[in-house]
Amino acid sequence: MSLVNVEKRGHILLIGLNRPEKMNALTVAMFHDIAAAYGRLQREADLRVGLLWAQGDHFTAGLELNDWAETFATGQPPELSAGEIDPFFISGEPLRKPVVMAAQGYCYTCGVEMMLNTDVRIAADNTRFGQLEVKRGLFACGGATLRLQQEIGWANAQRYLLTGDVWTAQDAYRWGLVQELVEPGAQLEKALEIAERIANAAPLGVQGSLASSKLARLQGEEVAKAQLFSEIKSLMNSEDMQEGIASFLERRDAVFKGR
Repeated sequence: MSLVNVEKRGHILLIGLNRPEKMNALTVAMFHDIAAAYGRLQREADLRVGLLWAQGDHFTAGLELNDWAETFATGQPPELSAGEIDPFFISGEPLRKPVVMAAQGYCYTCGVEMMLNTDVRIAADNTRFGQLEVKRGLFACGGATLRLQQEIGWANAQRYLLTGDVWTAQDAYRWGLVQELVEPGAQLEKALEIAERIANAAPLGVQGSLASSKLARLQGEEVAKAQLFSEIKSLMNSEDMQEGIASFLERRDAVFKGR
């Protein structure tokens, strides 16, 4: 049985952690399975959005530390195989397509860090988040020290990174770290609803919006502003742009093809 289930559903690629008996503790092999799924999402034109979720009561209790010890001992991030995209975005190329995430129960350490590299997050209201590494002799090395303060503010981030304390779904919602709270068991349905709305939008427009947003975050607003209109110009003659105009004039829903 695969510990990560990957399923194509229309234009959506569902990526599901499937080790519920171990609270989805992440092994090195599972990391590579997720990285391979992200790579597939990147490559296949028919795929427009990813959905990261987990079987069972918990998203993940964190890393399977004994399985990761050898990797950590090298002093290098996991080596990516051909076609893989790092779900933590510590190494390699960035993902150019959006990912929606659904969390529940424990969402600890690597769960938070994968979440920080997704774009829309849904959480069951029983979700508990935490960067527990300082309680284990480590510190967060999958992106939390880079991104958590961007999301929730410097002092809020350090409050939890330096103590290893857990925060609630309600805290995460108040900070804007997650976008919607739902009853436990409803998180996948809500995430799928949002993923479908993204998939129905114009793929070139969605990817352009995400690319501009990421550019501003990584390289600064001035760099992103300099590219705005050149990127818009490249979309003006696309089939999707023509379909968008036609659907507006004809007062119907657009059917986009991603070209």
